[in-house]
Amino acid sequence: MKVDKVRVREVIAKRVAQELRDGDVVNLGIGLPTLVANYVPEGMDVTFQSENGFVGLGPAPEKGKEDKDLVNAGGQHVTINGGGAFFDSAMSFSIIRGGHVDITVLGALQVDQNGNLANWMIPGKMVPGMGGAMDLVVGAKKVIVAMEHTAKGNPKILKECNLPLTAAGEVDMIITEMAVIQVSKDGLLLTEIGPEVTVGDVLRLTEATLKISDNLKVMDV
Repeated sequence: MKVDKVRVREVIAKRVAQELRDGDVVNLGIGLPTLVANYVPEGMDVTFQSENGFVGLGPAPEKGKEDKDLVNAGGQHVTINGGGAFFDSAMSFSIIRGGHVDITVLGALQVDQNGNLANWMIPGKMVPGMGGAMDLVVGAKKVIVAMEHTAKGNPKILKECNLPLTAAGEVDMIITEMAVIQVSKDGLLLTEIGPEVTVGDVLRLTEATLKISDNLKVMDV
């Protein structure tokens, strides 16, 4: 089955945006999570913090209107909303470590049924490090993992992560194009499925044990 990557990323970002609340301070990880800023409901006041030193992150700039001096922590061109502010890394991480971020949305290489997260380098491979993720997962009040459900057809939601951990037991919620999963000490609870899949599809492509909510819904995206 041919996968429409654009549609997959849109589904994930739109569903994550539904978790935001008026007044929230939110940090978006690099890559897919940055798309969430494009789907904030109109009229909702959400402040996005970028760990490289500013608050007030806006939607992605139109092509050709990028400001070369304005990038997020992943080096992507971004915009800044009115009232935004710039500061140094010390202030940025004081915001994070001081518990002033309500939600962080991070990508992941793996997540497991104990809420463990692996989102950084594979030994021997030249890939980016974890950046500020170690601070974000313990400093933010809620941790949402936003990622594609599989990698090359293989599950990314596992019984146990086998890559180096970024954090142990800190993930609160997993959102993929196939599922919305709540994480608790009792395990993983499947609460929603994607608009184009079945429960059987989710179970087949998830290694971890999933409990299925009595109120299972289809994502409204």
